Amino acid sequence: MQSSSKKFSERFIEGLLLISSSITSLTVVLIVLFLFKEGLGLFSHSAIEEGNVIAVNKNNQVSVLSAEQLKDIFDQKIVNWKELGGSNDSIILFRLEDISNYYSDEQIGENFEHLPECISKLNDSISGIISFFPDKYWTTGFKGKKIEFNKITIKEVFAGKEWFPTAHPAAQLGIAPLLLGTLWVSLGAILLALPLGLASAVYLSEIANKKVRSILKPLIELLAGIPSVVYGFFGLVVIVPLIQQLFNLPVGETGLAGSIILGIMALPTIITISEDAMNTTPRAMKEASLALGASKWQTIYKIVIPYSISGITAAAILGIGRAIGETMAVLMVTGNAAIIPHSLLEPVRTIPATIAAELGEAPAGGLHYKALFALGCILFVITLIINLIVEFISSRKKYQNS
Repeated sequence: MQSSSKKFSERFIEGLLLISSSITSLTVVLIVLFLFKEGLGLFSHSAIEEGNVIAVNKNNQVSVLSAEQLKDIFDQKIVNWKELGGSNDSIILFRLEDISNYYSDEQIGENFEHLPECISKLNDSISGIISFFPDKYWTTGFKGKKIEFNKITIKEVFAGKEWFPTAHPAAQLGIAPLLLGTLWVSLGAILLALPLGLASAVYLSEIANKKVRSILKPLIELLAGIPSVVYGFFGLVVIVPLIQQLFNLPVGETGLAGSIILGIMALPTIITISEDAMNTTPRAMKEASLALGASKWQTIYKIVIPYSISGITAAAILGIGRAIGETMAVLMVTGNAAIIPHSLLEPVRTIPATIAAELGEAPAGGLHYKALFALGCILFVITLIINLIVEFISSRKKYQNS
């Protein structure tokens, strides 16, 4: 009787564990599917603002424009249709608010009832015109030609140099500045954190006595538990003014400030994993090295570090992963300028900071909203690659040890 009751309890607990793990796995899969569903939806849109029309004179030879060309037209960087393959004619910009420059209130109508007809006549009368207006004023018999826009492509997104998703009339969704900003700050962070973290791990593993180690190890691990907003506040109050004064910059919110803060945040990961890897070095190998006349430093350099190099590499890669995914601290100290960085002393903007700063302003289901989800997909893929590399290195280490 007791045996059957024990078996039932074990089966019940196993069932609970199975349900728990299944729900967790299913939740993760559904989140990833939702992320990619929303993100990939970006490529089913054109860059033109939804609910609006771009129209030209019916005799204009230009029928298709890219989002970048349209931006250059409205920024008046392109001023002649000849630059776009059309006839030699100056470009005349028309937005809906310009209608009063061409027609009186009486002609437009008290309730704008004649507005579609006015826009149509204007398009017909000016050969070089390009009009931007809501599509509800595009009526049957409109005397003009609607400009077609291709759907957003992967090349436009990755190679685009401007991130301006709320631009009118066409959004600019180039993520190159955000991607480079993320990698630039993360690279700076790991270059700062890796030597310091490795030195600390060597000290804790091979040099520090038991008493010193019992004090330092908990302090280092405590760094991992500090909220990122506290790191950001520390960076904003201490690191940013220091950089501004040291390099005589107009502002101290730069990629370097982000790298220093991220480097500090990555230290616990690098130190802990590297020290654990060094502690796995067989004692016999160290004693054999010392018995052959090698000094303690030679043993560390020639035996301990080469033996634990896989763990040190994994620590560095996990540190990079920690830096790439960080949001709040980076948002507070990097200046958030979506421009392609040329040095660490310039403001930058990272992918996580962009998502955090803009998602609250993006209308659900709109182009901006989907573009932010696409950024999330890119961040997910980068993190996945880093985790796969760590997994590969760890499996190699297990194979070598066996």
